[in-house]
Amino acid sequence: MSVASQNPPQRCGVVDLGSNSVRLVVYEGAARNPMPIFNEKAVLRLGQGLQTTGKLNEDGVAQALTVLDRYRLVAQSMGASPFEIIATAAVRDALNGPEFIADLKARLPDARISVLSGDEEAAYSADGVICGIPDADGLLADIGGGSMELVRLASGTRGQSQTLRLGVIRLAERAQGNLSKARAIVDEELSAIPWLNKLPAHNLYLVGGAWRALARIHLLESNYPLQMVHHYTIEREAARDLADFVASAPRRTLEKLRGAPRRRLDDMPYAALALRRLLRVTNVRRVVFSASGLREGWFMRQMPGAIRAQDPLLSAVKDMAQHLSRDPSLPPDLLTWTAPLFTDEKPAEARLREAMCWLSDIGSHDHPEFRAEQAFWRVLRQPGIGFDHQARAFLALGIAVRYEANLDEPFLNPARQLLDLQHAKKAEILGAAMRLAYTLSAGTRDLLTGTKIRVQGSRLILELQANKGVFAGESVLRRLERLAFAMGLEPSAAES
Repeated sequence: MSVASQNPPQRCGVVDLGSNSVRLVVYEGAARNPMPIFNEKAVLRLGQGLQTTGKLNEDGVAQALTVLDRYRLVAQSMGASPFEIIATAAVRDALNGPEFIADLKARLPDARISVLSGDEEAAYSADGVICGIPDADGLLADIGGGSMELVRLASGTRGQSQTLRLGVIRLAERAQGNLSKARAIVDEELSAIPWLNKLPAHNLYLVGGAWRALARIHLLESNYPLQMVHHYTIEREAARDLADFVASAPRRTLEKLRGAPRRRLDDMPYAALALRRLLRVTNVRRVVFSASGLREGWFMRQMPGAIRAQDPLLSAVKDMAQHLSRDPSLPPDLLTWTAPLFTDEKPAEARLREAMCWLSDIGSHDHPEFRAEQAFWRVLRQPGIGFDHQARAFLALGIAVRYEANLDEPFLNPARQLLDLQHAKKAEILGAAMRLAYTLSAGTRDLLTGTKIRVQGSRLILELQANKGVFAGESVLRRLERLAFAMGLEPSAAES
């Protein structure tokens, strides 16, 4: 028996050729949330010695040609098209950069190779942050080995930008390994940016491996309940204390920290120093770490405008519903059905309620004994970059309640730690409403249309139409009571 062949999913690949490392990422699908299916990095330190010699590190160049040949073959074997190699600060600034690119093109004649200017690198990084945080507002700082890009972001719109020679490798070499000299260099370059100290007191978005290393240390040392750097947010004072500690701690102290990457131990004090000086010259209230940057910015430029315009959170949950739910057409009806319970919600709350509706059946194929926990972890740790940590916790808690998890279950602890009491209560209410809706409708649109729920004074009223396949049985009444109890109301079921 022959099996009809299917067209493979669309894939694309990008190589980020930086001053410190080179990385290939292959993405699958045309989607609002970049979905990497392959990610490999090699530390070449191409920019080492650039400040002194003006040239790329010879050992790094030799390795780069070999590594990039491998990356081309990997991308080709995976069917990644387009495939592009993007070079940044080290290559664009080196005297032998053009020679290196010429050798690379001769070796990889079919590959698209681009050397980004500082402005282009800043724009790609900004597009990547906005990909994951669409309403980003404040200052973006992307630190690499050779440069640091600063970009003004205003409600998800890219504004003024500046490229500085403050990458961690270059800064260490310019300062000859002296942190006091490095501080003076950073202060001098930051003081020359006229718009920097005029920014509103919003967020500082940090991109780059050296800063992600700081975030990982902080979240591990503070026993943060979700071990995920993307969207990890700390207050200004905590960021200042972190930067001061890492910039001044002896290497042996840094080596003992949980999560401290050995290959970044030499770079981390300079990354911390740059962060501390940025905090000093700006009024930012919070620091937000982003795992999406230049590569995700490149990915979004491959997508059509209709995809780029999508809400990343809703796009991710709709994709999950399409793959995991029994009837992906039901969520819009659930959104309408639950609306009378939340008449005073704000737009951000309505967005989360819509996301919950889309997620409400993703455990349908799991073992019934483990649905609540499986669905909880699936939502809390899912890879979509449009989820901040509070949204993950809210939706994960709600979906666990939808599958009748008891609120004192130990596996719910991460969500409880991330949410305040008000949001935890709303997640509980929404999860209980979903459970009632599925009990009534068996997960079908036709049966759900025979029911309505509304609040009248101190009563929660469930209306059931005759001859619609719904009735106020024991399981319905029990779940109605749980929802009413969560809302502080009296339950009432009426059949017509």
